[in-house]
Amino acid sequence: MPDMKLSNPFLTAGYAGSEYFCDRKRETEELVHNLDNDRNTTLISPRRYGKTGLIRHVLHLMAKRRGVKTVYVDLYPTHSLADFAGSLAVAVAESVESSVDKMLKVVSSLARGFRPTVAIDEFTGRPKFSFDVNATNAQPSLEATLAYLESRKGRTVVAIDEFQQIAEYPEKGVEALLRSKMQFMHNVGFVFSGSRLHMMAEMFHSPKRPFFNSTASMSLDVIDKSTYFRFAASFFRKAGRILPEETFAAAYDRFEGITWYVQSVMKVLYASENPRPTERDVVAAVDQLVEENAMNYGYILSKCTPGAVELLRAVARERVVPEPMSAEFGRKHGLRAASSVRFALDALLKDELLYRRDDGYVVYDRLFAEWLRA
Repeated sequence: MPDMKLSNPFLTAGYAGSEYFCDRKRETEELVHNLDNDRNTTLISPRRYGKTGLIRHVLHLMAKRRGVKTVYVDLYPTHSLADFAGSLAVAVAESVESSVDKMLKVVSSLARGFRPTVAIDEFTGRPKFSFDVNATNAQPSLEATLAYLESRKGRTVVAIDEFQQIAEYPEKGVEALLRSKMQFMHNVGFVFSGSRLHMMAEMFHSPKRPFFNSTASMSLDVIDKSTYFRFAASFFRKAGRILPEETFAAAYDRFEGITWYVQSVMKVLYASENPRPTERDVVAAVDQLVEENAMNYGYILSKCTPGAVELLRAVARERVVPEPMSAEFGRKHGLRAASSVRFALDALLKDELLYRRDDGYVVYDRLFAEWLRA
């Protein structure tokens, strides 16, 4: 992907080149070093810390090398081995070859395993692929795609995002199947990333699991505050404006430096064209972001049990709760019996509305927490 020029430099989705990517120099170097030395890597971090951006950045750098092709596939929307096989095949067909003729040859080679459908994108004129994969041909389809990647003359780097999804597929033995194939692929480097920390840790660090000790491990923390400020301030300066350090700090501290939220606030401040935004403007920006998502948050609450709603609001008010089952916490917020709190807690964790970190439980979506506190 060539670098792009953006009207608003604060990306909250996608990747537009190195100019709009903040820091992560150490993590980038580590990932590239691992790939250069045939070490597959597991990257684990909560959502919105910039995990996908880092992966896209590394793939962007690797793709500049002669003979290297890169493939990115997101498993978050997949629910079965067939979904995975189809998603990977589409990503391979659209990524490893640049010309239409070569793409079609790739599709033809993969079509032995499953039926492809090709349509022309009305905006780009390039082919768009989909693959009809069912439960019967899912495994041979996946094996055909992996075999094609290994057979290529040039090296391929494959990033599989939200990899923990395979543990929830109805088919048994998916991890063992993938491990048995990937361990013999010497022409393909893999990055396995995921946001469900406990599931990913179990998959890659438990001696009982097929991927045990098979990869190098990485995690992401927040970007250094001063480094992030210099990055953000440079874009305001290029536009003839000033981003005061205390204004940036108000956004960074409010969301504990988590990349997506900081980017979102900076995006709103930059769009306002205010020549010198203040801390009050940060508050207004957060209010705007919360309001934009209010309908979605209301819908989420409508699907929760009354006990889950009470627990969500209580955690949001406290911000971090070390012991949500404690009698003291329950009394303070008028929660129901401990058994009801446990039921609600398990449900909220499963639905990823609450998240457990080292110092306690938090509302996963920090804007949702702002809405709940309002």
